[in-house]
Amino acid sequence: MFQAPYRAAVIGRTGRGDYGHGLDVALLDQPKLTVVAVADENPKGLAAAAKRLGVDNAYADYREMLDREKPQFVSVAPRWIDTHREMVLACVERGIHVFCEKPMAPTLADCDAIVTACERAHTKLAMAFQTRYSPRFERVKELIADGAIGEVLELRGRGKEDRRGGGEDLMVLGSHIMDMFRGIQGEAAWCFARVTEKGRPIGKGEVRQGAEGLGLLAGDRIDATYGFKSHPAVAHFASTRPKEPGQRFGIQILGSRGRIDIAMGALPPAFLLADPTWSGAEKGTKWQEITSAGVGKPETIKSNSLGVINRQIVADLIQAVENDVQPRASVYDGRAATEMILACYASQIQGAPVEFPLKKRTNHPLERLS
Repeated sequence: MFQAPYRAAVIGRTGRGDYGHGLDVALLDQPKLTVVAVADENPKGLAAAAKRLGVDNAYADYREMLDREKPQFVSVAPRWIDTHREMVLACVERGIHVFCEKPMAPTLADCDAIVTACERAHTKLAMAFQTRYSPRFERVKELIADGAIGEVLELRGRGKEDRRGGGEDLMVLGSHIMDMFRGIQGEAAWCFARVTEKGRPIGKGEVRQGAEGLGLLAGDRIDATYGFKSHPAVAHFASTRPKEPGQRFGIQILGSRGRIDIAMGALPPAFLLADPTWSGAEKGTKWQEITSAGVGKPETIKSNSLGVINRQIVADLIQAVENDVQPRASVYDGRAATEMILACYASQIQGAPVEFPLKKRTNHPLERLS
């Protein structure tokens, strides 16, 4: 095992996903890391990143950087996911641990290859699922475990439902929702979904290449239900393209004695309603804010920046490596989120529920239509 301070580097891609949601600077201000290099195929973007990170070693080819600089930790930062597989594999095959922007990859074949490579090389990968690391989400899980809303009956989640509503929203923002579902309910067991375009089931003509390297997409409306292996309550995910962009990005946990609503982010808005009608109609009930300190207590954390949570994810990854455990949002969580997303298409095409793990993993489900 190498010793701290560990060498760290960044892979970015200006104009094609850039540096994600600040995944480059998440390596800074880490007591156990020294950032030594950055790689970016875009010369201007590379120069800007080198200045931002305070490094002299800048490379157009990330593989050259990995071989010459020999980092132990790398941030695979681009938001575009079409090159995630090759970037992550280049790292883990050299024994390097990875902090990866979400979603992990566009296909299950890509995700399986990344998982297999991590297992073979005994490397760790942490996903940028920021809400999973939020202290407010921890309070939400504690409230559920303590029976604050009684028996969990169902969960509901929606994407951002902006111009990307439907298939693109499912892939980009749905990855966060799927991870939250699993963070509460555990492993998914099945999915039954309907994917439509202008009110009709998707067909060959609706399959398209998604923007920003997302791979195949389809549908302007997604309606999906998930069952779970360890809990009877189901979860519903939906995304459409309404005339008015949505403000509903988050999940609702509905129980026999009340509900909890939580959005997405570092310090997401979160509220408890101790009312079995879920409406506030029960006399004397009102919404109570859930902060990092608990229900109705003042927030003690001043910054709601994603940068703070990203640094926590990196610190968790370092600790996972040092203790030979999986980070809180691991390579397996990254694959599971993508699998739950692609299960929507698999179910629509099959016209029936599909079980996890999905049996057909080599090709994207939409290839059966396209």
